[in-house]
Amino acid sequence: MASPSELPDAVFHLDGDRFVPTELARGPWSPDAQHGGPPAALLGRAVERVELPAGAPPSRVARVTVELLRPVPLVPLTVTARLVRPGKKVQLIEAAVHAGDVQVVRAAALRLREAHLEFPEAALGPDARPPDGVIVPRSSWGSAVNFGDAVEFRVVRGGPSGDLGPGTCWIRLNAALVAGEDPSPLQRVLAAADFGNGISSPLGWEGYSFINPDLTVTLHRPAQGEWIGLEAVTWPDHDGIALADTALYDERGRVGRSLQTLLLDTR
Repeated sequence: MASPSELPDAVFHLDGDRFVPTELARGPWSPDAQHGGPPAALLGRAVERVELPAGAPPSRVARVTVELLRPVPLVPLTVTARLVRPGKKVQLIEAAVHAGDVQVVRAAALRLREAHLEFPEAALGPDARPPDGVIVPRSSWGSAVNFGDAVEFRVVRGGPSGDLGPGTCWIRLNAALVAGEDPSPLQRVLAAADFGNGISSPLGWEGYSFINPDLTVTLHRPAQGEWIGLEAVTWPDHDGIALADTALYDERGRVGRSLQTLLLDTR
């Protein structure tokens, strides 16, 4: 395994309008395919850069649904985004990732207007957050450099090498998503949320795979700080389908929720 000083400085480097992946983009299921977090975060980056309609008030992304149409290869990618519904209060944005001429990932995002409203603080509900957990060494699936080497983990319970069942951990990007850029709060959340199924498997990595062809993230407020907390539970069925349900936190408290539909299989 590479030492931290030998790792790439970013998950992607920009080459014109193409995003060139480094080894840090690699996923756990194939040495030739990316983890779902990097392309999901790239789609979030594209969605945030779509211009607001003329005269529209400030808005922010409240929901992103990512569909991983096929394995994302470790090749240069192009990312596009377009405004589909240009409302002043509700905007729908579509984005896509292409490897050459092949669309490999797509997303639909809702951006909602922001307007300060007065109501009792009690209506905000409880805002407790998970414990800090214990920082663990860089995660790696096998010996190859991968996206687990681009993040830092603080594990409370579960995780790829922990007990089976529900998992709780904190995740922080320790490499840039795109070289020379600081990840936005949305990009940090999307990169972390795709780990929900990995930290909460009730079946274990050795005998089963649990690949998610989608990821939906809903946020009621922007995340603050670098650390994103996940409290995840995976619900399997004997028919080979499962659901990973993850509560999302920042260092202040709850920020939203993510869902992953899972295709279960034996290795």
